[in-house]
Amino acid sequence: MKDITDFKSYALELAQKARTAAGKLAAVSVGQKDIALNKMAELIRKHKGDIQQANTYDIEAGTQAGLSSAMLDRLKLTDKRIEAMAVSIEQVAAQKDPVGQTITGYLRPNDLRIEKVRVPIGVIAIIYESRPNVTADAAALCLRASNAVILRGGKEAIHSNTAIAKILREALGVAGLPIDIVQLVETTDRALVPELLKLNQYIDLVIPRGGESLIRAVVEQSTIPVIKHYAGNCHIYVDKACSVELAERIIINAKCQRPGVCNAAETVLFHKDIADSFIPRICEKLVERGVEIVGCPKTQQLFSKASAANEQDWFTEYLDLKLAIKVVDNIDQAIEHINTYGSHHTDAILTDDISAADKFTAGVDSASVMVNASTRFSDGFEYGLGAEIGISTDKLHARGPMGADDLTTYKYIVKGNGHIRQ
Repeated sequence: MKDITDFKSYALELAQKARTAAGKLAAVSVGQKDIALNKMAELIRKHKGDIQQANTYDIEAGTQAGLSSAMLDRLKLTDKRIEAMAVSIEQVAAQKDPVGQTITGYLRPNDLRIEKVRVPIGVIAIIYESRPNVTADAAALCLRASNAVILRGGKEAIHSNTAIAKILREALGVAGLPIDIVQLVETTDRALVPELLKLNQYIDLVIPRGGESLIRAVVEQSTIPVIKHYAGNCHIYVDKACSVELAERIIINAKCQRPGVCNAAETVLFHKDIADSFIPRICEKLVERGVEIVGCPKTQQLFSKASAANEQDWFTEYLDLKLAIKVVDNIDQAIEHINTYGSHHTDAILTDDISAADKFTAGVDSASVMVNASTRFSDGFEYGLGAEIGISTDKLHARGPMGADDLTTYKYIVKGNGHIRQ
């Protein structure tokens, strides 16, 4: 970590280096990018011990700072998670390169050829917290789409991020590519971020990943376009045409597998016709796993260990072992509740009724809508994207888990043969 005092000059240096590297990427072949990506995966495996040693310092510091167990879980890099980083990069390497793809092409009546072609966005700044695997995922996806990237991780992961970024830059150098395609901000001082966010002449896009307060601060300060994801207040609606076994399995997975991530379930809505039999059984299973239940009056009546939910609970992304439960009269009320209180991230219906599933998927205004599947599947890796740069709850320019395709824009290429306009 550098001792930096002139944040304006440092931010400008990062941005200028990134812009220069992005320009050089235009001449880089798909094969060269493939070599670099596979080398990244190889070196992550080779230097696993260095990554884990660095991660140990972050875990120790986080524990002393009083980070929650959920936050420490997001921070920790196990053997399995490091291997998953390498596998994600390999999957990105195996993908068809999006740059240069013709989205559509057609011939006009005057024989003018119009092509809409994917091109890189340019320079992307990623501002993120906690999860050091984002360093590898973001770098790989940006390289796949021929973008340079500036990575600004949180102070809680600075040692892990530094170790990973060093490996990624080494891989770029071995492959003969400019190492400044990937740059990690080497200070955790928050004063650097506003300086970066003013450099719209060099940086084309900002993607913040983290808590709502971070994202709102970025949006307020940035002169650069921002793709955002304010919260992951994900819902599950249990329809009347659903087995208790299916509901139990999916709800427990969606809430308990990793409660500190954005695609964990935060609210479950039960249809009134099955509430009496489902809620006591499922809530007891959740409490056994350490989940705190807050609920509507009907939920409290059916499960005495539930505390009363207030209005704010329906809006809340807990990111912890806490779940809000409400009984609804019908699917229309469930859809209305989700569209009112949800964050447009990921919501699920559990049902055997095809018409109910169709109504739910059409009516819920979210980036991902699940049918009989855990909200935890809302993830770039699970969608076959190899990794994700983030999950957008915006509608422009991208929505849902963002892969390499979402890190491109397009331009029109028009081919004529001496055409002039009459």
